[in-house]
Amino acid sequence: MAYWYWLAFGMALMAVEIFLPSFTALWFGVGAIIVGVLLLALPGMTLAWQVLIWALASAAFTFAWFRFFRNKSPDRTKAGMGREALLGETAMVVHAPLGEKRGLLRFATPKLGSDEWQFICRQSVAEGDRVVVDDVSGNTLIVSKR
Repeated sequence: MAYWYWLAFGMALMAVEIFLPSFTALWFGVGAIIVGVLLLALPGMTLAWQVLIWALASAAFTFAWFRFFRNKSPDRTKAGMGREALLGETAMVVHAPLGEKRGLLRFATPKLGSDEWQFICRQSVAEGDRVVVDDVSGNTLIVSKR
C-alpha cells in the first residue's frame, strides 16, 4: 500500500471527527498519518506491520486522550447549575399569584442575572411575604411560604 493512502485515510478520519463528539476518530486519523510518514521513510514495510502500527498508535492516542487530557479540560457550560444556585434562597413577593397567573418575587441580590423571577406557590401568599425557593420548573420558581 502506498504511503499516501495512509495519509489520505488519516485526513478522512480527521474530517469525520467534525460529526463525532468524542475525539476518537481524530486519534485514529493521527495513527494513520503516522503510518503514512513511517511508510514514506521505510517503503519496504509489510501491510501487516502497517496495520499493527496503526492499531497500536491509534489505541495509544485514544487511551491517552481519555485517561489524561479529556478529564483535565474544564466544563465551561453552566447548564444545570441554575437550580442549585436558587434552591434554599429567600425572596420577597412583589406580586402575589392571581388565579392561573404566576406571581413575581424579588431577591435581595440578583440570582443568575435577574433579581425578579416568576413563581408558583401552593400556599396563599401576599405582597411583602418572604418565600423560600424549593424547586425550579423551567424559568419559574416553585416556592413555599417562610
